[in-house]
Amino acid sequence: MAGRAGLRGRLRPDPEKLRTAGVGAASLAGLIVLWWLTAAFLLKGHGIPTPLAVVREFHDQGFGYYERIFAITLHEAAIGYLWGVGIALALATVVLLVPWLEPVIMQFSVITYCVPIVVLAPILIICHEIPTVGGISQTAVDLAALLVVFTTVVGAVVGFQSADRTSLDVVRVYGGGSVQQFFRVRVVSALPAIFSTLQLAAPTAYLGALLGEWFDRHLEVGVGPSLYLAQNNRETALAWTLGLSCALVSGLAYVLIGLIGRTVTPWAKGQP
Repeated sequence: MAGRAGLRGRLRPDPEKLRTAGVGAASLAGLIVLWWLTAAFLLKGHGIPTPLAVVREFHDQGFGYYERIFAITLHEAAIGYLWGVGIALALATVVLLVPWLEPVIMQFSVITYCVPIVVLAPILIICHEIPTVGGISQTAVDLAALLVVFTTVVGAVVGFQSADRTSLDVVRVYGGGSVQQFFRVRVVSALPAIFSTLQLAAPTAYLGALLGEWFDRHLEVGVGPSLYLAQNNRETALAWTLGLSCALVSGLAYVLIGLIGRTVTPWAKGQP
């Protein structure tokens, strides 16, 4: 009986989660109604399509069209994301193991964040070969990686430095050095902060890949070239479907990494 009661307790919906879901659904419905009123009445004739027009455009293009172009951009974003995160975590590790390099590494990270994309993208395009038809843009990959570095380095360093001093002292008492402290205490302590940073980095990497495609006019397949063509052809509804799809993809990536982080670090939410 006790086990059955415990199972019912776990299956019972959490009122707070239901309330949050209800507020989210109501807010989304309100935004759609506001969008429809704005497009149909308030700013009619200003090139804003109604929600129905956007849905119709998505249906007319077909799911295969969006799957084909988003596959390229997501591939570029994923490669850049992995490279950027790997470089950032390596730099953050160096900061912990070689503290006197911290100013140099942090300044490098700030520079990667502050370099204007409109200046850097043409340089990268010139340096790389012209992509083949259906191939990925190395410029998009580079920009995706670059935009990830700064936030990941800062988040990882803050997480590493938040390690409990008592736990570090225990490792030291038992003969462990800086490396043992890093792997046994600092990494575990930093995981919640790192996953929070990785959440933010995912949409940023996608934005970098999208900007790389936008500037690289040699590309023929991808979200960037499709947006550029929609702009030139004044296909407003198509541009809206692409923009909303980009927001959806970025949001899903953010949620997915958040779920992974919650599974890997349950103690961050007070769970065993």
